[in-house]
Amino acid sequence: MPWTTPSPMPRRRGNPNWGLPMQPALAIGTEFDGQVRRLGLTREECVSSAELKNWCERNRNRVYVPEWLIAAWGITVEVTWSSAA
Repeated sequence: MPWTTPSPMPRRRGNPNWGLPMQPALAIGTEFDGQVRRLGLTREECVSSAELKNWCERNRNRVYVPEWLIAAWGITVEVTWSSAA
């Protein structure tokens, strides 16, 4: 087995960012926000959008839908719903 010569610099161990402040996280919207953006709707137009209502009814138990829209459309949400089998 060949011998290796030691490196001139010792191996640096540990987290080099230890003690430094964390970088700010990117603010990303919810799937609902993305859908509203894709449809090009304003907050006032959301209630009258049939396409958004259809999307919210299909995804009401899977993604965030604002409570004010759930109340305006009379959508029922399964509170105990879970994707865990």
